[in-house]
Amino acid sequence: MSINRRQFLRRAGMITALGLGSSFIISGFRKKEVAEAAGFAKAPKDLPAKRWAMVVDMSKFKTDADINGVIEACHKLHNVPKFPNTKDEIKWIWKDDYHHTFAGGHNEYLDDHVLHSPFMVLCNHCENPPCVKACPTQATFQRPDGIVAMDFHRCIGCRFCMGACPFGARSFNFRDPRPFIEGEISPDYPTRTPGVVEKCNFCYERLADGLMPACVEKSNGGLIFGDLDDPNSEVRKIVSTKFTIRRKPELGTQPSVYYLVGGGEDA
Repeated sequence: MSINRRQFLRRAGMITALGLGSSFIISGFRKKEVAEAAGFAKAPKDLPAKRWAMVVDMSKFKTDADINGVIEACHKLHNVPKFPNTKDEIKWIWKDDYHHTFAGGHNEYLDDHVLHSPFMVLCNHCENPPCVKACPTQATFQRPDGIVAMDFHRCIGCRFCMGACPFGARSFNFRDPRPFIEGEISPDYPTRTPGVVEKCNFCYERLADGLMPACVEKSNGGLIFGDLDDPNSEVRKIVSTKFTIRRKPELGTQPSVYYLVGGGEDA
């Protein structure tokens, strides 16, 4: 069975209107067909990768200002709103302290600089993403290159994905986000509506144009992005030869975001 995006959304809307439930929607389409219907077919300029991954070199982020510039670049490109009330906050990339970033990994003898440095946090694009399993409509799905993507049109706002994510990497639009977008609206990424969940997408829209993620370009070498399955890629070389850590590895989600701390000593 082959369907296009319009057909998929029309059928999904009819089924929802009839009250037949989201399980019927998903059972009727294979995962590959759902991804193609969502408009994520490979583009001619698309940068190839078997599994995209990122290394955060903490030695390059010494102050809040170093991180704030990266956050601003990401949020401006993706039309992330800035609500006056922090309870409504929408975040794709944000900063947090060591204890919250690596909960349960406290080491009283850890280097004082690392312990008190601001850490950049984002969606981990896990190899085994629990959010994908929790989503009843496959609005959240995993691409063949490992990126955990979202189709806002299929999001029904149930927030099951938020409950399933152990990293707090998803935000829900309780209010209309569009009036709270600062500056000009970016034409390169769609705006959202109330009742939709959103998160970092590793800039897959830029990858489709042969470009690196906006955060990577703004990071002055602090964010290294590449194909983890390519032995010659920089991310693979760093992960293979340097001591890196990941968030909550005990959960088995296999995050694709690695942190290079302590000056990048050899493993």
